[in-house]
Amino acid sequence: MSMDEKEQRRGLLITASTFVLWGLVPVYWHLLNEVPSFQIIAHRIIWSAVLVLAWLLIASRLGWWKKIAAQPRALPILAVSSLTIAFNWGLYIWAINAGHVIETSLGYFINPLVNVLLGVLVLKERLRRVQWLAVAIAAVGVAWLTLDAGTPPWIALGLACSFGLYGLLRKLVSVDPVAGLGVESLYLFLPALGFALWSENGHGGGFFGGWGWANDLMLIFGGVITAVPLIGFAYGVKRIPLSLVGILQYIAPSLQLLLGVFFFHEAFDTAKAIGFAAIWAGLVLFVGDNIRTMRAARR
Repeated sequence: MSMDEKEQRRGLLITASTFVLWGLVPVYWHLLNEVPSFQIIAHRIIWSAVLVLAWLLIASRLGWWKKIAAQPRALPILAVSSLTIAFNWGLYIWAINAGHVIETSLGYFINPLVNVLLGVLVLKERLRRVQWLAVAIAAVGVAWLTLDAGTPPWIALGLACSFGLYGLLRKLVSVDPVAGLGVESLYLFLPALGFALWSENGHGGGFFGGWGWANDLMLIFGGVITAVPLIGFAYGVKRIPLSLVGILQYIAPSLQLLLGVFFFHEAFDTAKAIGFAAIWAGLVLFVGDNIRTMRAARR
């Protein structure tokens, strides 16, 4: 086996493992249901920032910062992207602990199609007819779920749109994924730390005694749960084809859906199944068209 093949296999294993971990992580955040959601997100930001910045400083000292600071647009765009990812994390954790795991999975099934629409509207990308058909079928699925519930799936749409906007902003600047996360962590660290310290001063905090040492350790380890998959993803995607990443990304919401139904025992009736089926059909059509196009381009 050649070195390139070994690297590709390692990249496949790490990328797949990353998506599996993201798919199972709702169980971890659910175990912290004694801690208010805003406190969880604050500690998630604090401890992941410590880990990511330590990784970057060990790996390249301040080289990562100098490369980003040399780009005039990078710092303000990363400031905005830090707000979108913070919103996404906060909504995700709140939704899990409020009993909406199935709807969070729907958000990440919809997300690739939101990315497509943002590409068309903002980056002026063009879609093929099959891709438009895929988006239309998925939109019918979302409309069906809206009619069934009597209200749009706001949590799913909020997660899909915020993560889609985050991806768009990150696409506008050419930075290393982990280094970009490091800058975002710097922007979010002081507000998160300030909120956590304010909370400890009689405003709902309990890190120093109120929540117990087990919850405290889980909050700290939440930084690992956040940072390590992102670092692993950045490593893995450089070593495998993007089309394969596009297929692997559905591991996470699929596992979340299974957790919602079988672990959290959330309702999943026939009407929801029909809506999800339409969205899945759109995704299969979209991914299949991408794979066919990439194979044709290689010939």
